Amino acid sequence: MNIPIHFAPLQGYTDDVYRRIHHELMGGIHTYYTPFLRMEGGGVRSKDMRDIRPEFNEGVPVVPQIIVKSMKEFEFLTKIVEEKGYNRVDINMGCPFPLQAKHGRGSGLLAHVDIVEEIAKAIASKCELKFSVKMRLGWENVDEWRPVLDILNEIPLEQITLHPRIGTQQYKGTVNMEAFDEFYALCKHPIIYNGDVTSIKDIQNLEEKYPKLAGIMIGRGLLTRPSLASEYVTGVELSWEKRRPVLLDFHDRLKAHYETTANSEAQVHSRLRLFWEYMEEELGKKVYKKIMKAGNLKNYLNAVREI
Repeated sequence: MNIPIHFAPLQGYTDDVYRRIHHELMGGIHTYYTPFLRMEGGGVRSKDMRDIRPEFNEGVPVVPQIIVKSMKEFEFLTKIVEEKGYNRVDINMGCPFPLQAKHGRGSGLLAHVDIVEEIAKAIASKCELKFSVKMRLGWENVDEWRPVLDILNEIPLEQITLHPRIGTQQYKGTVNMEAFDEFYALCKHPIIYNGDVTSIKDIQNLEEKYPKLAGIMIGRGLLTRPSLASEYVTGVELSWEKRRPVLLDFHDRLKAHYETTANSEAQVHSRLRLFWEYMEEELGKKVYKKIMKAGNLKNYLNAVREI
């Protein structure tokens, strides 16, 4: 039996239309997580609110994610998610980007054990909602997870996803598998592994080494090869000749959507360009450079035709 594959949220990439088309064309995903909702200027950006519209996520297994630095933000954002009809919330305690972490959100929250404890008490009291947590080992310190896990172990959670880096690393350096081993041994909740999974072999190695894993979360690996999860689930590794037409179909469906929602050709171009950003290996350097360096939509589409 295959281990469940979860699609990590990536700001600017995995919006509602991307998730919907990926689910229809590629499949293989157990759960998609939305890029995090956050408080900004006393509310939530309309862009982020659009992303969790139930009507645009119908039929797609989606869990909204929130990022918070305080109980006030936690209560505000969970209420919004609940009002949209969702029964589960994923809490981001792993975002490594300084703009969030230095304000005590994402991996920056891990250093504020008192706030984590407040949020944990609130989670334990909310029987109408289910919660999960996505976290790192810490923001600056590789041991910041320890007191946090002690707290999380005592409350009801669907799962904990761990990316075994600290926030200040962002995505640099290697994952700390020794720390993951210790976390794996001490965590009382179902554990999802996240970090540097880019191939079917990576998935299989994790399955073999960690038989209690409840799932594997992949982000950049799925942007690099959107068919990775479905190839793993079916057991059939697809050649480039078979991946190519599906990728182009995916791109064309995104294009059709953005042409009806974007305000300008420049906006369509900037949105579509992101689709290929992680695919240099898939496309080859020559075509990849042409796509990335195209200065306008016309030149960009001409470059895409060379795929």
